[in-house]
Amino acid sequence: MIQDPSDARVRSIIQLSQKDARFETGLFLLEGPQGLKELVESPGLAHEIFATELAQDRYDNLLTDLESEGIKVTLVSERVMTKISDTKTPQGIVSVLSHLDVTLDELLATEPKLLAILDKARDPGNAGTVLRAADAAGADGIIFTKESVDLYNPKVVRSTAGSILHLPSVINQDPVELIAELQKRGIQVFAAASGGVLINQISDEVMAKPTAWIFGNEAHGIAENLLELCDQVVALPIYGSAESLNLATAASVCLYASAFQMNSNR
Repeated sequence: MIQDPSDARVRSIIQLSQKDARFETGLFLLEGPQGLKELVESPGLAHEIFATELAQDRYDNLLTDLESEGIKVTLVSERVMTKISDTKTPQGIVSVLSHLDVTLDELLATEPKLLAILDKARDPGNAGTVLRAADAAGADGIIFTKESVDLYNPKVVRSTAGSILHLPSVINQDPVELIAELQKRGIQVFAAASGGVLINQISDEVMAKPTAWIFGNEAHGIAENLLELCDQVVALPIYGSAESLNLATAASVCLYASAFQMNSNR
């Protein structure tokens, strides 16, 4: 058991809270037990798992399965767990994983029907929640453009509630080139922005077509030059007194609106 927070291995794990260290090592941290079952099924993702004695007792079967797959499980003290955890109340398990992102070509080779795009989204909680919503809606992937928050930011990872392990993700894309490539592949690109056609006025037939939804910066929205490139600018009606919806909520509505039509005959 590692009990000293100044241990070299502990320091190396703490460094993964920084973007530069994650980029250099190709590693990131996943906290909590949500992903343990997926890691058993895909053991190549995990490099090492750190757990407290209490967590080991609680998740003994899963951790034993992971060890049988050759994944090292290291016990640490509660004090050490507090140091390596990004949360105020650690759940007792931190997994060190390889980066999961795929290339745009790899994603498009799957002939996706529904995609989410985050353009210059900066809030990690919003980004993670959009990824989780996209996963729940049955989207085929999510794409982060340049200047968006890092996919492997601890708050992004935590906000996905494990969906980061399920949904193919592409990072660091140029939005202009991305839109052109998607349209070339027969995927219509919808921009979620005020001033567009109301989503409930778009026909079911159009909503059922392969679609990529772009969601913009929380404060400034989607740049005008990108709006002009999209096939449609789509707005959500506000029936009450709220001025607007936040990014994650709006994205959830848009993605599910498409998913409803794409799955209506299933």
